[in-house]
Amino acid sequence: MALEIKVPTVGESISEVTVARWNKKEGDYVEMDELLCELESDKATFELNAEQAGILSPKAAEGDTIKVGDIIATIDTSAAKPASAKTEAPKNEVAKTEAPKTVVESKPASTNTYATGTPSPAASKILAEKGIDPKDVKGTGVAGRITKADAIAAELKTTYNETKSRNERTEKMSSLRKTVSRRLVAVKNETAMLTTFNELDMKPIMDLRAQFKNQFKEAFGVNLGFMSFFTKAVTIALKQYPAVNAYINGEEIIYHDYCDISIAVSAPKGLVVPVIRNAESLTLAEIEKEVLTLATKARENKLSLEEMSGGTFTITNGGVFGSMMSTPIINAPQSAILGMHNIVERPVVKDGQIVIRPMMYLALSYDHRIIDGRESVGFLVKVKQCLENPTLLLTEGNDPQKMLLGL
Repeated sequence: MALEIKVPTVGESISEVTVARWNKKEGDYVEMDELLCELESDKATFELNAEQAGILSPKAAEGDTIKVGDIIATIDTSAAKPASAKTEAPKNEVAKTEAPKTVVESKPASTNTYATGTPSPAASKILAEKGIDPKDVKGTGVAGRITKADAIAAELKTTYNETKSRNERTEKMSSLRKTVSRRLVAVKNETAMLTTFNELDMKPIMDLRAQFKNQFKEAFGVNLGFMSFFTKAVTIALKQYPAVNAYINGEEIIYHDYCDISIAVSAPKGLVVPVIRNAESLTLAEIEKEVLTLATKARENKLSLEEMSGGTFTITNGGVFGSMMSTPIINAPQSAILGMHNIVERPVVKDGQIVIRPMMYLALSYDHRIIDGRESVGFLVKVKQCLENPTLLLTEGNDPQKMLLGL
């Protein structure tokens, strides 16, 4: 009996998947629940297991895109399981075959001499220096001898081929890459996107991190990175500027009283954006643990749809790749995204003096349809203030002096 294996429903918005890799091939016997193949959607990778045991017959090749509900393979459940080991003839058994007869073939006399293919001393030196095998060079000298001119010509040909490579290769776009492409173009066409910039003195955060990183690691079991500081600063700024945490739905604006922060992560199959839920209520340690968990899953292609769905605001860090400044594209349907960049020591003026500080450029891309210039600039300034004065991170953005004096 042939059991049809169909592409299962893997998400509400997913209508097709791509066959990323087959773990079994045509004619293989598979056990029940054994992994057959990996399917890739525009959001995640899924595993497809055998529903019953039998002989497998795939109906789609690696790289093929098929719709949810279509037949991807069949399993012949009536087929008997083959023997686990093949019967081989004993190695010490001598085959009783007739000894082959020796046949002497006559070959035409060669016209080559000892000089054929032999380089002259000057040619030999050139070929040895360039690592060229004399067998690959056709000699034009007497009796086929390789001359200096032949060696020079071979050297030029090898150099040209090495420096003037014009190879091409074609690869089919993955479902993830196609979806990312469509969404990026849609965002550029459907939003009034602008970007505002500011610069951040990272010295206060770096000093604080250097002072407490060992104690932090001992207390919580995770490293104290920059992402927790930025996430906390963003949640404080979002409370003050709620439009940055909202998005447009038709002719309505949906505001959120929570901060689900999407973190852009580079995964083996492309960019993914897992979400830290209710980041506003998490401590620095809890944020670091969540970032570590999501980043690890992203590298292993184990993020679930739920972990990548939603999000009210996105943070992306191009600085890890050396980016000095960029204009990040909004992660729709969100209305804004914060871009972090690399940290570079630059001369800046502090209290009337020129000093060297580790500086970072910040970029906020936002949808001008919902966020005004005052709000976008104010939001970025608030993030800058919180990071340059880490005390604000611990007082939820409130002035510690006013809190102390009860003002």
